[in-house]
Amino acid sequence: MAERDVSRTGAVMAAIRSKIAGRALGAGDRLPSIRRLAATMGVSPSTVVEAYDRLAAEGIIRSRRGSGFYVTGAGTPPMALAHSEPRRERAVDPFWVSRQSLDADPGTLKPGCGWLPADWMPHAPLRRALRNLARADEALLVEYGSTRGAASLRRWLLGRFAEEGLDVAPAQLMLTASGTQAIDLIGRFLLRPGDTVLVDDPCYFNFQALLRAHQVRIVGVPYTPAGPEVGAFETALAEERPRLYITNSALHNPTGGTLSPQTAHRILRAAALHGLTVVEDDIFADFEPDPSPRLAVLDGLERVIRIGSFSKTLSASVRCGYIAARADWIEGLVDLQVATCFGGPSPVATEIVAAILAGGGYRKHMDDLRRRLERARRDVAARLEPLGIRPWLMPRGGFYLWCRLPDGVDSAALARRCLDENVVLAPGNVFSASQRSGGFMRVNVAQSQDPLVFDVLGRAVRELRGGA
Repeated sequence: MAERDVSRTGAVMAAIRSKIAGRALGAGDRLPSIRRLAATMGVSPSTVVEAYDRLAAEGIIRSRRGSGFYVTGAGTPPMALAHSEPRRERAVDPFWVSRQSLDADPGTLKPGCGWLPADWMPHAPLRRALRNLARADEALLVEYGSTRGAASLRRWLLGRFAEEGLDVAPAQLMLTASGTQAIDLIGRFLLRPGDTVLVDDPCYFNFQALLRAHQVRIVGVPYTPAGPEVGAFETALAEERPRLYITNSALHNPTGGTLSPQTAHRILRAAALHGLTVVEDDIFADFEPDPSPRLAVLDGLERVIRIGSFSKTLSASVRCGYIAARADWIEGLVDLQVATCFGGPSPVATEIVAAILAGGGYRKHMDDLRRRLERARRDVAARLEPLGIRPWLMPRGGFYLWCRLPDGVDSAALARRCLDENVVLAPGNVFSASQRSGGFMRVNVAQSQDPLVFDVLGRAVRELRGGA
């Protein structure tokens, strides 16, 4: 065969391998017909025949008589999530920030992490619930959980929903192992590889990390202090045809913004027009001084799915989440949870959470947290001001400040520099689908109580600005 023909055959083989490696073609998928691929690639049918024969000899594809060629799966590499999109600098990769925070030594300072310090959490109620659990029936300690989760915790949630005007029937609620698992189940239920999902830009970085696992296309919409920029949101729905939109309505992560009534209504109107499903993560709701508009309440769970968990308010160790949605969807999601976890969340975890919530001390705990965090937001903002680091807005509640850095200071470079001194930061582009937040970082005010945080930040900012 002439060298030119060999190169064309190789090009066809490379194109097929690339589609398999990128998971555009998976095990069992049928390849294009010989004539169709020849026309697409501008080669002769005999070149495609040669390429298919060689790939079949390598075991990557196989022929079915009278049917065509099919992918065997042998050429599909293991999925490495960190490499599932164009390579980012590791300091702005969501997995980098998560690993630095989760694997940090006890002495590491973590103003970039996403949880409260251990001494801000309700230890006494947790210990009391654990002691009571030790005297519980043996079955609770050793058996699988029911498919929808503990009835006591579901009753408590239904009562809380009713207080805010969200009418949820028992058949519309299920418990999950965590808020993250709730999103994962919804993704398995509603998404297919190649679908488009809309997120805020910036948004919680693990939304993006988890969506990568579902092999979907992520489109960001600019976020404002009152919610997503509505014009850009409506344009994205018309042009991109996304399946889902995932957001925080209350105390948006990372910006701290709060959805306005006008924005909420326009989002729901656009969602109805374009057949969009909205996932509203309500994990920060209890940090608000008073409730802001909620998409789930306005929509009545017709097009909106509400999720949440207790990891930010009670314990990230005793994890439990929930999903509230249409009853028929909950049925499908319960089946998925059985398939992937064999049952609902841990009965031990759900009973501990239920006991604390029913004990009467939860509201006082949250009142104390809100007051403490209000002081911390003010104090940390004042300490950052002399460094030229200023909040984008002052949130109504919560423990994050989305901060603009001095001109010329890149947050990824700042994060690398501070990590050398055992301070973990959350650089802005970790949260940005468009990678346009390099001049921002998210600061956890509760994790910024040690003066050393500001000493390290100050030195790093001065160094990056050339000693100015």
